[in-house]
Amino acid sequence: MSEIEREIASQPACWRRAAGLGGELGGELPTPGARVAVLGCGTSFHMAKAVAALREGAGGGETDAFAASEAPIHRAYDEIVAISRSGTTTEVVRALSEARGARRIALVGVEDSPVARGAEAVISLSFADERSVVQTRFATSVLALVRAWLGQDLEPVVAAAEEAIEAPLPIEAARHDHFVSLGEGWTVGLADEAALKLREAAQAWTESYPAMELRHGPISVLRPGSVVWALGSVDGDVLEDARRTGATVVGGELDPMVELVRIQRAAVALAQARGLDPDRPRNLSRSVVLS
Repeated sequence: MSEIEREIASQPACWRRAAGLGGELGGELPTPGARVAVLGCGTSFHMAKAVAALREGAGGGETDAFAASEAPIHRAYDEIVAISRSGTTTEVVRALSEARGARRIALVGVEDSPVARGAEAVISLSFADERSVVQTRFATSVLALVRAWLGQDLEPVVAAAEEAIEAPLPIEAARHDHFVSLGEGWTVGLADEAALKLREAAQAWTESYPAMELRHGPISVLRPGSVVWALGSVDGDVLEDARRTGATVVGGELDPMVELVRIQRAAVALAQARGLDPDRPRNLSRSVVLS
């Protein structure tokens, strides 16, 4: 069994621990009403988009998400949240060091790291750190922590994830060569992350969109052989339009984090069918550290 398969399977247990932290350490997270920017790179950027939408949607206050390299840190943010599994990503370290006047909060997998040292408040999810280059459980544990902090009951989600890990996948990934993931609201970030997992692990042709954007051009390339995968509730007419192209439409009935687990598993299955090592994706490393 690959490292990533073990890490995918460990997610329900990690989510329980993260949800507990969300209740215990909620005071370390952004202050209600504060104007907040959430930063990350790669997978952590996609999680930043989900976190920002969750907080603002729950009435926590104006919350923006940025790739750390593009963050407008000159704006008058009250607090900045940095997400980094390794805690070493250069763009995140730079953004924190250049921020002025904002309280800095770090969500990291490695507590003794440059990102953590650049923040006033640090929440360590070291139990969710990973050996595989491709991120799975750290990212979803960040979401579990934030959802619990916002008052959501994660136990039904954890139970559903345990079932999804053991259940057959809804598609045979190797029979498809094009994957499109769709989300709405906070799950747009998860759709982006789903596409990234298939791209990283299996070198697949993947795309991701806010669901209503599918009709605005991307639907033109759907055909038999395409998979359209919904993360969470997605407009039914959009999915019906996708079906009419001959694409296979799946997802939408499970919690979005559980659906992401199924896509992680599909990415590993596709990688293995293509003779690839999902723990060691081409041209990638665990962390991007620039000179």
